[in-house]
Amino acid sequence: MSSVNLNTSFLFHQGSRSRSPTFHLFHTLTKLPISSITTKKPQKGNRLFPFPSFSVSAVLTKEDVLKGKDENKESEKPAFNFKSYMVNRATTVNQALNDAVSLREPQKIHEAMRYSLLAGGKRVRPVLCLAACELVGGTEAMAMPAACAIEMIHTMSLIHDDLPCMDNDDLRRGMPTNHKVFGEDVAVLAGDALLAFAFEHMAVDTAKAGVPPARIVRALGELSKAIGAEGLVAGQVVDIASEGIADVGLEKLEFIHVHKTAALLEGAVVLGAILGGGSDDEVERLRKFATCIGLLFQVVDDILDVTKSSEELGKTAGKDLVADKVTYPKLLGLEKSREFADELNKDAQAQLAAFDPDKAAPLVSLANYIAYRQN
Repeated sequence: MSSVNLNTSFLFHQGSRSRSPTFHLFHTLTKLPISSITTKKPQKGNRLFPFPSFSVSAVLTKEDVLKGKDENKESEKPAFNFKSYMVNRATTVNQALNDAVSLREPQKIHEAMRYSLLAGGKRVRPVLCLAACELVGGTEAMAMPAACAIEMIHTMSLIHDDLPCMDNDDLRRGMPTNHKVFGEDVAVLAGDALLAFAFEHMAVDTAKAGVPPARIVRALGELSKAIGAEGLVAGQVVDIASEGIADVGLEKLEFIHVHKTAALLEGAVVLGAILGGGSDDEVERLRKFATCIGLLFQVVDDILDVTKSSEELGKTAGKDLVADKVTYPKLLGLEKSREFADELNKDAQAQLAAFDPDKAAPLVSLANYIAYRQN
């Protein structure tokens, strides 16, 4: 039986962009045989929804092993402390989100917005945005409004994705989903409000940080494309249309996840690079990096969905199987899915080779974090 070639070196094409059209990552595969975030439940009557505690220790076992391979080598520089970096960045992002979406009138809609926005999460997308900005010479202040906007939009997508008309889920980040707490009508509006405010916050507050208007306009265009009919929405629509279809192939699966999952992760990185003043070459290198880790994120998500419990994940496990959705383990098997994840991680990190290693350390560690996370 032929083995599956999981080499992703042909993933990129000169001058191409990830969402137009699909990568055709698997055009050869289809011809071959396929042989800790912890959250605190909001206290009754507490309308501010305190920040969840944040922990990455449970998801870094494999990365720590990778670091350990070089522990016998002499080094004048201390190793990059990813755990500390993520805790500090998540705390900063949480505070910025809390400040941006304050509890005000009408209180019910703002409570619903804050309930999901401040319910925890890994904050991978905003941290990617900040890290990319600093990698090309920018500052945290230049990218923080965009980082918050990305998280607002991500939260919107989760609220809407959990609705009965979509995935019909009752659990998100270890808590009842938004519509279970506030009702379907308010949940829809909370998502809409977060989407609209994301653009307002990014445009107004990025200008206050002194970023040139041309960069802001370019970044807003990138964000719009990432989440619209050529990005997140495109992936969601094709995903819905593919439920229950037996002959969904790898090429369509790739299209779904490049758009539904990778597009917003790509947007986070590219926004940071643009706002930080990166050159066109730097922006495109980081775009390719982000596309790889975006697809990697989904491959790992599919693996975790069939190997972890709902308690471990903080959301309903096995729901893709119940919904008869096509996933990477379903088409490739678990072992080949893990091999593909490894290839994506390697290809992502290869895009960072042209940058200063010290400045690129956060993105390298984030790629490993996405690859080896346990929830």
